[in-house]
Amino acid sequence: MFNLVAWFRRKREERAASVMFERQVLVHVDDEGVSATYPDGRVEAIAWPAVECIAIETNDSGPWGADVWWLVEGESIRCAYPQGATGDSEALTEYPKRFPAFDHGKVIEAMGCSSNARFVCWERARRQE
Repeated sequence: MFNLVAWFRRKREERAASVMFERQVLVHVDDEGVSATYPDGRVEAIAWPAVECIAIETNDSGPWGADVWWLVEGESIRCAYPQGATGDSEALTEYPKRFPAFDHGKVIEAMGCSSNARFVCWERARRQE
């Protein structure tokens, strides 16, 4: 027989573990670029001049999983981190300073999304070849 109370308890514990994961990811911004350090020691980093795109990807794993991810992408490198990571608000403050055409409307749109989607907040203009 299905135990609804046990199911909710398990889901609450899964979400708590997910939030703990998000907070354990450390985002750092400085004059060189942005980096994300994961609990397992892995580091993803990108220098400001290499940034080609800043996007947000949402997924349908919420509220139990990390359902909003920031992606700072270059041609062959990227720095990705979940919303709620330690230092993510400092990064969000920095992006419009570094990339004047940063689209805050896309951030707002992404925060209201609960499905699998990608929102480009800034993209380097491509030269016509």
